[in-house]
Amino acid sequence: MSGVLGAGMTSQRTRTRLIERLRAQGIADEPTLQAIGAVPRHLFVDEALASRAYEDTALPIGHGQTISQPYIVARMTALLRQTGSLAKVLEIGTGSGYQAAVLAHLAGHIYTVERVGALLRVARKRFASLNLQNIHCRHTDGSSGWAEAGPFDAIIVTAAAREVPEVWLGQLRENGRLVAPVGIASQALLLYRRHGGEISCEELEGVNFVPLLPGGVV
Repeated sequence: MSGVLGAGMTSQRTRTRLIERLRAQGIADEPTLQAIGAVPRHLFVDEALASRAYEDTALPIGHGQTISQPYIVARMTALLRQTGSLAKVLEIGTGSGYQAAVLAHLAGHIYTVERVGALLRVARKRFASLNLQNIHCRHTDGSSGWAEAGPFDAIIVTAAAREVPEVWLGQLRENGRLVAPVGIASQALLLYRRHGGEISCEELEGVNFVPLLPGGVV
């Protein structure tokens, strides 16, 4: 897919500087960096925050939620790409839609769920405006995944769960990966792999996400 260029402080040059910072922080997966460079992050935050869109920081998007910092988006995306083929990806927590938009440049189909209806409605409009036709959305808390669309090559969770439900792991394809922040007071980024019918788990680094909450909100 072709990227959408911004203007002025949201120009491609500004995005290029962000990519250079991410590369300096150890993000080495070039397709991931290219996808982040192609997505206009300023369109995924309120206009009042547009001047901060390409800082490497999380920003509020309302309803007690945030858009993740670009480093975390890049880190989690690169981890998923180690699966190999990304024909189908499940995202738990659409939020602003930014992570899904990045993945849309790298995967065949993105299935994304969001419990806050107001956030999902705005995200849908952003996807349409960017002509991202391979993103499929559902208004739900994601606790049951999206069984009828699975199995998935990768699953990404964008809010911190107390633990990863077995139902999510059950929707992973062989050689599939799931990356999620897990924990309450102290959170860690965990990487799960399915191989030979077995699930392995690796703890990667400390993170700070909003909590994963049950139930839907209109």
